[in-house]
Amino acid sequence: MSLRSGGRQLSFELLAGAGDLTADDADDISPRSLPDTTSDGQRRRRRRSKRKRGFRSPPIDEAASEGEQPRGEGGGDAAAAFRITDLRSAVETVCESSEPERSAASCVSYVGVELRQRTVSRGERVLAASAEDGASSCGSSTRESAAAAAVAADVAAAAWRPEANGGVKKKLEKEESLDWEKYMKENSNILGEVERIDNSPFSYFLGELYGGNSLRSTIAVGNEKKRQRVYNTMFHVPWRCERLIVAGFFVCLDSFLSLLTIMPARIVVTIWRVLKTRKFRRPNAADLSDYGCFIVLALGVASLQMIDISLIYHVIRGQGTIKLYVVYNVLEIFDKLCQSFGEDVLQVLFNSAEGLSVCSTDNVMFELMRFLLDEAIAVVAFVVHSFVLLAQAITLSTCIIAHNNALLALLVSNNFAEIKSNVFKRVSKENLHNLVYYDIIERFHITAFLLFVLAQNILEAEGPWFDSFLINASLVFLCEVLIDAIKHSFLAKFNEIKPVAYSEFLEDLCKQILNDKPDDRQKDLTFIPLAPACVVIRVSTPVYATLLPAGPFIWRIFWILLWSVLTYFMLAIFKILVGLILRCLANCSEKIISCGA
Repeated sequence: MSLRSGGRQLSFELLAGAGDLTADDADDISPRSLPDTTSDGQRRRRRRSKRKRGFRSPPIDEAASEGEQPRGEGGGDAAAAFRITDLRSAVETVCESSEPERSAASCVSYVGVELRQRTVSRGERVLAASAEDGASSCGSSTRESAAAAAVAADVAAAAWRPEANGGVKKKLEKEESLDWEKYMKENSNILGEVERIDNSPFSYFLGELYGGNSLRSTIAVGNEKKRQRVYNTMFHVPWRCERLIVAGFFVCLDSFLSLLTIMPARIVVTIWRVLKTRKFRRPNAADLSDYGCFIVLALGVASLQMIDISLIYHVIRGQGTIKLYVVYNVLEIFDKLCQSFGEDVLQVLFNSAEGLSVCSTDNVMFELMRFLLDEAIAVVAFVVHSFVLLAQAITLSTCIIAHNNALLALLVSNNFAEIKSNVFKRVSKENLHNLVYYDIIERFHITAFLLFVLAQNILEAEGPWFDSFLINASLVFLCEVLIDAIKHSFLAKFNEIKPVAYSEFLEDLCKQILNDKPDDRQKDLTFIPLAPACVVIRVSTPVYATLLPAGPFIWRIFWILLWSVLTYFMLAIFKILVGLILRCLANCSEKIISCGA
């Protein structure tokens, strides 16, 4: 026990005084000076570990061999001032002990005494000694020896810190900062070479040729969705839109012909029935509506007959304050306003007619007065609308007859103003539906204007005029078709509306033709042909007047009735053909759309 305790105390004294050893003492405790207490296998193992660690024996300072005191603050400590000879004697004492203790000591003797050479501040060499006391491990387990060795290593590491031993710290010198001006003076060619390379036109061209920007690098590569959008804009939307507009045009034409043929026929049949039975019955709502529309048409034609077209023509052409295309655009705006207001007025008139047809005898006077008031409002509204359309037709005729490219200016300003006002706006599917119907009505109004121009040329033109009229009329129609295609293509593109929407609009129009949805009138094409009919009748009567032969008044009345009957039958036949064709096309289109869906 005394040996174990003495060995442990010796071990801690060795670790505490390791920092104060001189070079002579370090030489004495070198592995070569220690007694051979290990076996050959342990010796070989120690050599291999030294080779792996790159161990080198520190050189022995001659001054240290002469017995100089060790450097450090703890040099005067009595507990640390031991000699290597005492360590050697302690180890020899352990080796001379009994066989079990010798074997235990040999188990931990491979740790041994290790000297390491370290470099510290100002080139001084110090010897770091870490030792494990083998004597303290005698009679104890290998686990206790390993714990003691770990504690000893920690103490030795803490003891050999420069701060603990009073060593002088070496302050790192600050690296010299880079002087850019000095560097540029020493290497003045660098920027010159770079500038020469960058400013070389040939090098720049080669750089752009092999690694420069291209359209492919600035534009994302498309996909099938983009391709379909391009095809929709160029082909599908224009085709389906034009098909819908043409179908709507014939629907408007059918309504126009019905106003001129079916409505007068119903009125004549009603009058004939009253004269035949000689009994007056209260008319139903349909008869009252026909009477109201006929009164509006007759008064509208009578009002336009009092207007001198030549006077309006010279006023529009002679004034230089407002350009012709500006006048046309203003009249077109009033035309759309009158369309909207006229639809409301006619609905109110039909409601009054229905109320008058079903009212009781006590309320007959009130309903009759309301019907007459609504009829007067309708007359005023449609007379104004007829005058607007007539002025618009006169303006177009003035542009066509003029020889200063006024027609081209009118088409360009009107059509591109229409594109600007519609294309760059957010439009829903329902608004697009109404916009298509406005385009259909506008197409029909342009046809009525061209009939007015044709009638004016028949009456007043001199020399060959028909070829010029055909060219101008074709130019107006082609521009209108082209502008409608562009407008709807980009409306569908910007608002992400698929071309199938126009097929749905066509399906609704076919149902309107076939009367398949009498209750749902919100999606119907609402066209009121009263104002265009007044204009057409107004410009047609002078043409028929030129066909009347000179003679007595009775003879002239006879020719007027004859031409009227012939015109009526001609329009009736035309109405039958248009109606039958529309029904056939509506049936076919509805079947095709149903199969496609």
